Amino acid sequence: MLQSALDHLAERKPSRLPMQPLGRAMLIRSSISLALVTFASLVAGGERLILAGRIEQTAEVLPGTAPLLIRQPADEIMVQGIRRFCLRELAASRQRRAESWGQERSNGASSMARAEASRERFRALIGAVDPRVTADRTQPCRFEFIASLDRSSIVAWTKQVRVHAVRWPVLEGVTGEGLMLVPERQRAGVVVLPDADWTPEMFCGIRDGLPESVQFVRRLAAAGCLVVIPTLISRSDEFSGSPRVAWTNQPHREFIYRQAFEVGRHVIGYEVQKVLAAVDLLAQHAQRHSESKSSAFPIGVAGVGEGGLLALYAAAIDSRLQSSLICGYFQEREGIWQEPIYRNVWRVLTEFGDAELAGMIAPRRLVIEACGAVEVSGPPVVRNGRRVSAAPGRIVNNRLASVRAEFDRASTMLQTLGKEQALILSVSGPNGDGPAGTDVALRAFAAGLGIDQGLDETLELWQQDASRLSDTKLTLQDATVRQKRQFDELQMHVQSLLRQSPQVRDTKWLKNPNSPEEGKQQRESLRDMVHDELIGRLPRQRLPHNARTRRLFDTDQYSGYEVVLDVVDDVIASGILLLPKNLAAGEKRPLVVCQHGLEGTALDTISRDPQAFGYYKAFSEELVKRGFLVYAPQNPYRGGDRFREIQRMSNPLQRSLFSFIIAQHEQTLDWLATLPVVDANRIAFYGLSYGGKTAMRVPPLVDRYCLSICSGDFTDWVRTIATNEERCGYIFTSEYEVPEWNMAHVASYAELAMLMAPRPFMVEAGHRDGGQPTDWVAGEFGKVRRHYDQLKIGDRTEIEFFDGPHTIHGQKTFHFLHQHLNWRANQSN
Repeated sequence: MLQSALDHLAERKPSRLPMQPLGRAMLIRSSISLALVTFASLVAGGERLILAGRIEQTAEVLPGTAPLLIRQPADEIMVQGIRRFCLRELAASRQRRAESWGQERSNGASSMARAEASRERFRALIGAVDPRVTADRTQPCRFEFIASLDRSSIVAWTKQVRVHAVRWPVLEGVTGEGLMLVPERQRAGVVVLPDADWTPEMFCGIRDGLPESVQFVRRLAAAGCLVVIPTLISRSDEFSGSPRVAWTNQPHREFIYRQAFEVGRHVIGYEVQKVLAAVDLLAQHAQRHSESKSSAFPIGVAGVGEGGLLALYAAAIDSRLQSSLICGYFQEREGIWQEPIYRNVWRVLTEFGDAELAGMIAPRRLVIEACGAVEVSGPPVVRNGRRVSAAPGRIVNNRLASVRAEFDRASTMLQTLGKEQALILSVSGPNGDGPAGTDVALRAFAAGLGIDQGLDETLELWQQDASRLSDTKLTLQDATVRQKRQFDELQMHVQSLLRQSPQVRDTKWLKNPNSPEEGKQQRESLRDMVHDELIGRLPRQRLPHNARTRRLFDTDQYSGYEVVLDVVDDVIASGILLLPKNLAAGEKRPLVVCQHGLEGTALDTISRDPQAFGYYKAFSEELVKRGFLVYAPQNPYRGGDRFREIQRMSNPLQRSLFSFIIAQHEQTLDWLATLPVVDANRIAFYGLSYGGKTAMRVPPLVDRYCLSICSGDFTDWVRTIATNEERCGYIFTSEYEVPEWNMAHVASYAELAMLMAPRPFMVEAGHRDGGQPTDWVAGEFGKVRRHYDQLKIGDRTEIEFFDGPHTIHGQKTFHFLHQHLNWRANQSN
């Protein structure tokens, strides 16, 4: 049999790890995944026997299971299947949103109340939740012209319009900066947002870079619009990193996104807040204007590319914006996972596609312009001295068919409200890829503001003082310094929220339970909060297990079987089950689930190959030799961007990679509990690295696990993810899928460990593990120990530090398993 397997594998690609003896057996390693020895010709005659309540291990398949015949590595099948599930769910979300829209509007609630509730939910999703300084009418604020002793705030002018460098307050410690175009006669106020690759000076033609046809802000100003052009966080990587740690190739927008996402904020939300703060000040100006003049002073918003996204979002939130112009952004959004990660918004497609946002804007004027915008092929090319860490993602010009499809969806929704006339589609060029700001689009937008004159004015050339004209380099430097100020302000705001986040969590978690029973009651609601707000759920309905197995290897002490189970459509669970040879008839034993880490396989936890053994110390094999039953699951975090895209596909639907992992483990434990040798009340979890991440996210939410051990991952987790100045920070790595929405205000590792109580929980940490500073680990574990002590069960939690690196240590953790699974070390002998 072994020779037949070797002959089969000889035709395949060389393995990443060589074959290594394991006891008296030989483990066969496939090129990129599990030891998938195809025993198809042997399984056909394999026995399926249950003898006196025990599994007969001479069978090539486990009793009660079907033969496993796959030839492709199971981890590849798993990731491919999850991706298919995600794509199908994304496509289905469009119809679900339409049905939800219809149901909301038939439930009898007033349209105003529904709209306001929708705005508040959307505001929370993009992290635009902090109180704006400008919204406090008791503390009047104004736009500030930026000038110095030797320099005026005026950067350019014509006979009709003056352009000022301007700043305005937004949040505590956060300002907006850019340009303000001030016409002699002011008829309306407009916030106009450039693409993230454009400076305000480029957008209004003061600096080269854009054709005159795109500089429509000049026409608006000439027609009497007081125009504010904010500076957006750019796609450059110039400031993305730290001189104390490393510089990266992440666009500025991604570098802010990764920090902010963890604390429930977003680069999108921050910039929407800057728009709304400008609207606050324009509204105050409008009030003063209306008091001195009889005419109204309407306010609008417009944007191109990334600015179009922000304009759409701002208009959906703020009903004061009477007219909106969205250039080069509006389309079907189910492919959002392919766009840059800084456009990723948790849960957004469960309720808000572009059409639904258009519905929130109605009956106000919304002009959609199908046009060309800035295309982005990916993150910045890596330069010398910078780390490769940016997430992939592209921006391409919207397909006209996609724009029309989403526009038609929006029109259909608005027809039910009798408001479809508020929505206008303008197409630039024959295929919707012409320049932004066409005459048709601009006039429709201006009409929404009540402006029907002045757009035909001949544009005058800008005049500038001699110092600005003669020193172009200085002007470019001004824009760079302004970008850094805006970038640094957002980082400081995020880091402040990060430092304050433990206090926010304490208000939810420190309930001081007086007993395990009281703690259990509190735990249920907290567990639901974590599952729903942090991780997300798959449909509760599961497929039958449909277990398929095959024996992978046989030693004098144990046998190993590969297992594949169905979970939901297209999603499987898989792993390797190790069974000791000395099982007695009718005996049930405790089982330990041993979880591999990032880019690993189930076999890595068994193998004595030096590469795998260096991390895992063959802890699955060591435990089965101690008499435990062992199951080593294959988790889907394998395949680089292929698995990371699962996170990207899932987040807009309020799911994450761990939504799938939890479902896989639930299905696996249900099946394991059916085996006659498994004591279903004694199933423990032990994982290293990403397996340690699993230890913190799966057992706390899955009651079948009676115990959990986290190795090589437990720390002050939210700080590790969001810090911008520590060497252990994930922001400097390529693991862009790791940030979890608002985790800092939901639950960090201490709180997740609290969900284990009253079940035993242990941490294993090496002093030389670069991702786990010892003081961070100790501080976080102290909160866990306090919780267990308050429940009078302090003996159920433990930590072991050892003088070693990122690896399984297997000393006190093994003792912990024996103690709490009630299994003596020599019991199986």
